[in-house]
Amino acid sequence: MYIISMSVAVEAVRIHISRSASVGVGSLISSLMPTSVVGGPQPLHARQGREMQRYSQDGARLVAGCIPVRVSEVNGKVDVSVLMITSRGRKGLVFPKGGWEADETVEAAAARETVEEAGVRGALEDEMVGAFPFKSNKAARKHTAEQGRCVAHMFVMHVAEELPTWPEGAERKRIWCSAEKAMELCCHDWMRDALKVWLQKQRTSV
Repeated sequence: MYIISMSVAVEAVRIHISRSASVGVGSLISSLMPTSVVGGPQPLHARQGREMQRYSQDGARLVAGCIPVRVSEVNGKVDVSVLMITSRGRKGLVFPKGGWEADETVEAAAARETVEEAGVRGALEDEMVGAFPFKSNKAARKHTAEQGRCVAHMFVMHVAEELPTWPEGAERKRIWCSAEKAMELCCHDWMRDALKVWLQKQRTSV
């Protein structure tokens, strides 16, 4: 279990910045953002079916997703904004995630699910935030072999492009908010843990 106070976690990025003040805020923001190519055709449909779904050796469904962020300079300080989406199954907000399939890498699955559910593209950080076990509440999965057990492999995506239309755009809304607000609005504890872990990593990465 990750036990990190919200104030410490959110302050982590600012501490990371202050330790590297000599390189300048703009240079530091660039160093935080991996290089990637965005653009290209907009996806029209989300993947359907479970024929290609990956499972762990003990039968848990493997999931991949992203914490989409924007890191910018505001009055000489670094500001971190987090993108969340509405949940289709319950109140509250979530991060985009979904099944990791056999014909793709975990990074490709995370990026695909993010564009399908949230309609954004960008660069994934090289290091995965972590793998977070959780239990799906969907009735259709409660009586399957894995009994709703899942493990989510979460990455941070630095958003470079917001699509005007996307596969689940009619079912979900996008909401940009501060890290503090994301902690408050997120409806899953394990997703809050993932965000806290990423923010804490910024404190020790320099």
